[in-house]
Amino acid sequence: MARQAIAQIGKPLLLAAYLLSLTPTLVERTRGIEDWPGLVLYALLFAGTSVALVATGYIRRSAIRLPLAALLAIAAWFSLTYTGATTQFLSYDGFINMVRSAGFAQDAIAQNGHAILSSLLAPVLLLLGLALPPPSVPARVRYAPILSLPLAMALLTGILFLRGGEGARGLPDSYAPLSYALLMGYEAVMLDTGPRQPVTMQPQRRTTAHIVLIVDESVTGRYLDINSETGVPTPLSQAWPGVTIRNFGVAAAVTTCSIGSNVTLRHGGTRGDYRRINATLPPIWAYAKRSGRRTVYIDGQRNHGRLQNRMTQTEAAMIDRFVQFDDVPVQRRDMAIAARLTDLLRSREPLFIMVNKVGAHFPVHDKFPDSMAVDRPMLARGTHLDIADTGNRTGFEGQPEDWRRYRNSYRNTLRWNVGMFFERLRKRADLSNTIMLYTSDHGQNLHEDGGAGLSTHCNPDPVKTEGEVPLVMLAGHRTAKDAPSATPSGPASHYQVFPTLLHLMGYAKRDIAPVYGMGLDSDAPDPGTFNARFNARLNRQPVWRRIGQ
Repeated sequence: MARQAIAQIGKPLLLAAYLLSLTPTLVERTRGIEDWPGLVLYALLFAGTSVALVATGYIRRSAIRLPLAALLAIAAWFSLTYTGATTQFLSYDGFINMVRSAGFAQDAIAQNGHAILSSLLAPVLLLLGLALPPPSVPARVRYAPILSLPLAMALLTGILFLRGGEGARGLPDSYAPLSYALLMGYEAVMLDTGPRQPVTMQPQRRTTAHIVLIVDESVTGRYLDINSETGVPTPLSQAWPGVTIRNFGVAAAVTTCSIGSNVTLRHGGTRGDYRRINATLPPIWAYAKRSGRRTVYIDGQRNHGRLQNRMTQTEAAMIDRFVQFDDVPVQRRDMAIAARLTDLLRSREPLFIMVNKVGAHFPVHDKFPDSMAVDRPMLARGTHLDIADTGNRTGFEGQPEDWRRYRNSYRNTLRWNVGMFFERLRKRADLSNTIMLYTSDHGQNLHEDGGAGLSTHCNPDPVKTEGEVPLVMLAGHRTAKDAPSATPSGPASHYQVFPTLLHLMGYAKRDIAPVYGMGLDSDAPDPGTFNARFNARLNRQPVWRRIGQ
C-alpha cells in the first residue's frame, strides 16, 4: 500500500516540484524572445523535453530507469553549478572549456564549493522523482517512456547542430550537457583540428619596449570623444607630453561577444582561418616569451584565479604574472589596473602586458562614483553594487525610458572607467618606453532608435554598433620609431592587432603576413567587417557585416 502511494502521489509531486524549480529560467527565457513564432517554438520545445523527462521516470525496468535517473540528475547538477559559479547559462563553448579543464577539477571544487552545494536541491528532486518505482503502465504504451528521452535528445541535438550549438537555453537543466557531449563527440571525430603548436618564427630584431594591449569591456567606439563630437570626454583626445597618440577611428571588432573577440585577440585568428588558428597556433604569450619579454595578464573582471574567455590552465601557465583584484570593489578595479600598470611600466625588463578591464558591461548602474554622475536621469543607484557583469536583467524592462536612463548611466561609466582611467595613466605612468594599444572586445546596441528589448550585445542579429570599437595607439618618445605609421585605407579592425603586436616584438612582416595577415602599419585596405556568427560550428558558416562609416 505504501509503495503504491509513493508511486501514485510521491513520484509525481517530486517531478512537479522539479519542473516548478524551472520557473525563473522559463520566465527569463520567454522575456528574451521578442517574436511570436519564436515564442511558440520555444514553448513546444520546452513542453516536449519536459514530458520526455517525466516519462523517463515511468520506465518499468529499474536497470534502465535508475542509470538514466542518475545521469539526468548529474547533468542537471553540472549545468546548475556552472550557472551558479559563473552567473551565465552553460553554453556549448563553456561546456567544451569545462571538459578540457577536467584536470583542474579539484581547484574548481575548492573555488566553487558554495555553488556546487547550493545547486543540489533541484537535481535531488529530479533524481528521487525519476528513481522511485512507477505505477503500472498500460501495455499499449509500455515502450513510450523508453523511447521518449532518446527522441527528445535527438530532436534537441539536431536543433543545436543546425544552430551551431545554440538553442538549449531555458530548457530543463539536464539536456544541455548531454546534447553538448554528443556534439563534442561528433566534432572530435569529424572536425579534429590537431594539437596546439609551438612558436616556429624567430624574431629578426631585438626590441625592448614594453608592449601593452588593453581590451576594454563593452565600449562602443562612437561614444568616446575621439570619434564623436558628442562623445564622452577622455584624455585620448588631448596631447600628452612625450607621447604620440594615434586614433585609428571606429574599428571593427572580431565579433559581438567577449569570448570570440578575446580568444582571437590572444591567438591571432584571421577572417578566413580563425577556427584553426585559434585552436592550434601559439597564443600571444608564447610569442612574447620568444621575443625575450616577461608576460603579465591583468584581469579586472574575475577574481580568485578564475579563468575566462576560453583561457585554459595550459595557456595560463605561459603567463609569468597573473593579476586579479580579489578584494577591490568592482567600481574601483579599473583604477586599480591603472595603478598596477603604472608600477609595472617602471620595469627595466621588457614586458608584454594584456589587460581585460571592467569597462561598461551590463549592469552599469553602479560602475561609477557619484562624482561621475553627470548625465541624468540615470538608472537606480545601489541596486547592482560589486557586479562586474551579468546576463540577469531583473528590474530593467528594456522600454524606451529605461534605455534613456541606461545610456546616461553608460556615459557616466565611460567617463569613469575610460576617461579617468587614462587620466591616471597620463598623470602617473611613465610611457616613454611603452607602446600601448587600446580597444574594446565589442560595441553595444544601446537602442538609440527607441526600440524595446533587453540585450546590448551577443545578439543573433546584431546591429552595426555592436561590432564598432575604439582602437587607439599610444607610443612613448623612445618607441615612436617602432609604432605603426602608415594610414590604413578604410576602417581598421581587431584582425590587425595580433600581427601588429608580433611586429612590435621584433618578428618580420614576411613571416607574419602569410599566417596572420597585415597589421596596422599597412596601407592595404581592411574589409572593416565583424563576425555576426562567430560560433559557426557544425552546420553553419560565419556571417560578415561591415561597420558603419
